[in-house]
Amino acid sequence: MRIGHLVASTATVTCTTGFESGALGSRRPGLHNRIEIPLHASGTSRTCADYGAHRAEGSFVLRANPNVDRCLPGQRSGRLRLGGVCRVRSLFATQVFDPSDPASALLSTFVVFGAGFLIRPFGGVLFGWLADRLGRKSSLLLAIGCATAGMLLIAAVPTYEVAGLGAGAILLLARLLQGLAHTGEVASAYTYVAEVAPAPRRGMWSSAIYVSFTIAIIAATLMGALLNSALPSNAMTTWGWRIPFVVGFALGILTLVMRARMPESRAFTQLLEEQPVQRQNIVSALWKYRASGVRVFLIMASLSALYYAWGVASTTWAINVVGLSPTEALWAGVAALTVSMFVFPCAGALSDRIGRRGNFFLFGIGVGILAYPMDHLARQGTLGFMVAMTVMLCLFTLAGSILPALLSELFPTEVRATGIALPYALSAVVFAGTTPYLQQWLAENDHPNTFSVYLSVAAVLGALVMYFTPETKGISLTYERRGSRYETAR
Repeated sequence: MRIGHLVASTATVTCTTGFESGALGSRRPGLHNRIEIPLHASGTSRTCADYGAHRAEGSFVLRANPNVDRCLPGQRSGRLRLGGVCRVRSLFATQVFDPSDPASALLSTFVVFGAGFLIRPFGGVLFGWLADRLGRKSSLLLAIGCATAGMLLIAAVPTYEVAGLGAGAILLLARLLQGLAHTGEVASAYTYVAEVAPAPRRGMWSSAIYVSFTIAIIAATLMGALLNSALPSNAMTTWGWRIPFVVGFALGILTLVMRARMPESRAFTQLLEEQPVQRQNIVSALWKYRASGVRVFLIMASLSALYYAWGVASTTWAINVVGLSPTEALWAGVAALTVSMFVFPCAGALSDRIGRRGNFFLFGIGVGILAYPMDHLARQGTLGFMVAMTVMLCLFTLAGSILPALLSELFPTEVRATGIALPYALSAVVFAGTTPYLQQWLAENDHPNTFSVYLSVAAVLGALVMYFTPETKGISLTYERRGSRYETAR
């Protein structure tokens, strides 16, 4: 029951923190996709000249190439890519900021969304400390509370005509709340799942987190397609973009109720019984387990780029780079995600048999060998893209499925959430946040295959980090007075 509650609530919080990472383009799974995908879908079916016409509609579109109007009707060239991303931001730019200066409004939107992304490390420290001090349940409740409040603020944010500069301030506050909540939510959920799972099956139970992420991505994608097909473009621009946030707010309230009924993890309650939690110096605690923190940072670095490239932004890439129609890319992506959703538990169960290191070695070898050929295959049409995405996501499941178990096993109970949260957030900012822009920059500078080499090197380095990490499969996560079993892991 505890895992069931958390899986459902994690899926909903993934949706309610939808515009996470928005300004930097990492496209975190959630409601951000619900808006971005339909706009790409509608935009890529138009001629290049149609993009210029958006200026008259109040949608400022940046040009990546001054010769954009030379492309053929319906052509999906690299010159449209930047415009597609900016078109998404223009929903906020023309509503919340000064519509008389579209360029300034768009830049203000990027700054606001970037603030929510960059504040993640602070949220990791705050919510990690709360989880280690007050309990995993309390941190999870507060995280969804902040995310839900941010969702409500965005859904109800007034336009610039009504509130002036206050509209932008409200949007900034909402993004800061979501940014703070995101990393704390992930670290607390990782910790909770690992602590309540039976040690012999901790790997399989840990896969529930990414199953919930995948469900959220699929739901968000389908909702985006539904909104795009049901609403005319003018309605989407003026009020339709608020609908996902209203839905997200309702899901957030449901999540609060679900999490309020969850019991605290046994590991934390035992810690309270044997050693009442004292005020701890976060810096000292992190420094004591600095080696484990570095491992978390490097492990996440090896996974973040792959997940964001193939699991989150791949359909947009297929539309803009490969030239697939939005419908083809959408359903190919949904098919690949659905397959991976069923593979996650199998990959987690495999780690319970061969160990966490074994899974990572298979991941590193597989991605190292297949990243380049799968990138080539993905450019061969709809079927090739679907097969390549499925293969890469299934390789990701080998490592992604066990992250809650693996990362939790590197730290003792009293610093577990904090130890995971900060390096996780820093790695997300450095690697995940830059992935779409690196991929796009390499493609636009005639180095399209270099990105697959980057993914291969990152995966191999992740496996190398695990080679120097002691095996942690099956260890007890309950409090021990000396905590000696973590000495080798440190």
